[in-house]
Amino acid sequence: MQTIRGFRDILPETIRLWQKVEKEATQLFEAFGFSEIRIPILEKTELFARSIGEATDIVEKEMYTFEDRKGDKLTLRPEATASIVRSYVQHKMYASDPVRKFFMTGPMFRRERPQKGRYRQFYQIDAEVFGIDSPYIDSQLIFILHELFMRLGLTGLFAHINSLGCPGCRPAYQKALLEFLESKKETLCENCLRRMDKNPLRILDCKVIECKGALVDAPSTLDHLCPACTDHFETVKRTLENQGVDFIVDKTLVRGLDYYTRTAWEIQTTTLGAQSAVAGGGRYDKLVAELGGPPTPAIGFAIGFDRLVEVLEQIEAPLEKPLDLFIVSLGETAVEKAYLWSCELNRNNVRTELDFRGKSMKALMKRADKLKARYVLISGENELAQNTVLLRNMATTEQVSLKLDHLVLDLIRIIKK
Repeated sequence: MQTIRGFRDILPETIRLWQKVEKEATQLFEAFGFSEIRIPILEKTELFARSIGEATDIVEKEMYTFEDRKGDKLTLRPEATASIVRSYVQHKMYASDPVRKFFMTGPMFRRERPQKGRYRQFYQIDAEVFGIDSPYIDSQLIFILHELFMRLGLTGLFAHINSLGCPGCRPAYQKALLEFLESKKETLCENCLRRMDKNPLRILDCKVIECKGALVDAPSTLDHLCPACTDHFETVKRTLENQGVDFIVDKTLVRGLDYYTRTAWEIQTTTLGAQSAVAGGGRYDKLVAELGGPPTPAIGFAIGFDRLVEVLEQIEAPLEKPLDLFIVSLGETAVEKAYLWSCELNRNNVRTELDFRGKSMKALMKRADKLKARYVLISGENELAQNTVLLRNMATTEQVSLKLDHLVLDLIRIIKK
């Protein structure tokens, strides 16, 4: 039996790097006032059709959608924002306090073509903020991402930022864009031609090489912003400059989902030489109302967890947590006592292992080496008869004799000092 195409196991050899990222992210988010939220993997299809947009590739081609026994259409979540907004609205969180900050980590599902760094079950670290329309929160989220990646050892970090405008100024831009696209119809792909009527802004996100070439001189949203959107974006840029966050104003950056407004960004790193995007986000001030809640400004980002770990694996050795103690127990009586000692030590956060297979002294010492044990406790019939055991420091090869009386307490004191 094999895994499904596009799905994979995350094995113990690499999981410690995942745990390191989760730990750093959790500590940073909580320091900035975020609370963890956990949302279902399965939602009603309508949620994503309404929030992401029915004309998007995600909804049309990539979602895992099926009917349950009652005929309801259900979908494995392709992203987290819509589900978190649904939870915010469903539980009326805005009633007690409209300002909320959430983060979550978990799997998402899209039926994309599997390739290096892209999977059909992939993982994201997601953060969302509700109830704040100030541009300073836009800057703060970009700063948080920058700080997290710095803590993880990434270098060459740049934020690519753009403003997509608001419903007030976007129509003028769309008109200018449509006029430009009409002159390029012969070079655009079939998908782009279809999108011209539904959402022309999405054409700017096309990955087809011919389309990208044709769109080089496309009008910029930045030239059509209303005064309020211009002031908002200028504040974001000024604040990032004051915080020492390197950024590039990238007029080609658009978000692939319908709900984004104003600030949009990607965080890219040159750690591996070529630029690589590891996170992206933006503001979506209309989505809460569209999903049945009161008008509420909102903003958030998602980190591509798989891609981030792939980058980190290139710049640091796999993380290994050494074993504190391996117990070499020879004979049934010694094994019985060793079992009790190991349970008590593990309960006190001293990582301890022993072998129940009746192996020889030589084989057990080899296993201690393989597990990279810091100490080895040697217990056999002769030692037990003398009410003692031997403790060997594997780094220095020094050995000390310990009495069985208060053995666990003595081991904890020695190993934890």
